[in-house]
Amino acid sequence: MKYVIMLCDGMADEPLTELKGQTPLEAAVTLNMDKLAQVSEIGMVRTVPKGMAPGSDTANLSVIGYDPKKYYTGRSPLEALSIGVDMKQEDVSFRCNIVTLSEEEENYEDRHILDHSSDEISTEEAEVLMEALKEGLEQDGYQFYTGISYRHLLIWEHGKVLDLTAPHDILTKRIGEYLPEDGVLRGMMEKSYDILNHHPINEARRKRGMKPANSAWFWGAGTRPCLDSFEKQYHVKGAMISAVDLLKGIAVGAQMHNIEVEGANGGLHTNYAGKAQAAIDALTKEKYDFVYIHVEAPDEMGHQGSICDKIKAIENIDAQIIGPVTETLKNLGVDFRMLVLPDHPTPIRVRTHTGEPVPYMLYDSTKVHAGASAYNEKSGQESGILEEEGYRLITHLFQ
Repeated sequence: MKYVIMLCDGMADEPLTELKGQTPLEAAVTLNMDKLAQVSEIGMVRTVPKGMAPGSDTANLSVIGYDPKKYYTGRSPLEALSIGVDMKQEDVSFRCNIVTLSEEEENYEDRHILDHSSDEISTEEAEVLMEALKEGLEQDGYQFYTGISYRHLLIWEHGKVLDLTAPHDILTKRIGEYLPEDGVLRGMMEKSYDILNHHPINEARRKRGMKPANSAWFWGAGTRPCLDSFEKQYHVKGAMISAVDLLKGIAVGAQMHNIEVEGANGGLHTNYAGKAQAAIDALTKEKYDFVYIHVEAPDEMGHQGSICDKIKAIENIDAQIIGPVTETLKNLGVDFRMLVLPDHPTPIRVRTHTGEPVPYMLYDSTKVHAGASAYNEKSGQESGILEEEGYRLITHLFQ
């Protein structure tokens, strides 16, 4: 038996008047998911424990079988594992987004966040901007590390864990009340705007009609994580397929293998087909028992408030990953179970994460369940099934 988790980041949503009361998942053409739904277990799962902030960090820890209340130490430290930062126990890691701030205001605190991803800036451009930040901002006890696209890191040696706001939670809002109280961190953020706003990279982006990546934004602080071995805990050899450092970091901490896919970038135009083929190869040629396929695109489109692009991301996952993976494994005669779900909702209405339960679909190629006509939020709710402890859901997959 082989095992697959298809994690569609932020896919769950709310009924929208623009879609005549449907969610993006309901409105999307998902022939493969709906075909599986007819013979699968459908239900709801609470991936974010009550009282914890809804995010891909806590939610994905749950989905992969780690109780966030026990294992979570912050988002950024998980990304630090992926980048290869050797954090000491007393170090604090911060996520360092490169964001787009408005430019017409005179004072930094009066500016507004226009885009938390700077038009999904390429890693190549971000590397140049991060070098400028390193040169202009690094000082004793503070080090920057370059990640992927807009997602980077700041390590504060002997630092403090501060409660800072995620930039995608305050899109279009004045940033003053959300800036760090710590003088050094706030000073670096203000200076980052001076360094980046008229950087040649950003001047070139403006000429191309793209948003400038003109400020650092710190958040997601935490200390060094310590996860138990996934293989020892669940007795399967696992691999992670993701373009996002957070998921790669979880894999590193869980001692799973990270599979790199060329062209996978965490955006709408990621290499869906490449991820599907990587999963197939891992299960059939590289002798892995379990693959975790993570696609960031629905979440990013939710943050951007784009209904059409969120639907497109869902349809891409269905047609280019779920379809090929299931059909290929069936044609090869491989018995497998596939768990399909989002980590959390990212509703178009609020353009950020929420902590409500999400629908899941558990397909078993060797069994037939009395499923539903389609897989979506409505069918999950109508099932009457709710797994309150999200980290226990993976045991349904492995049972």
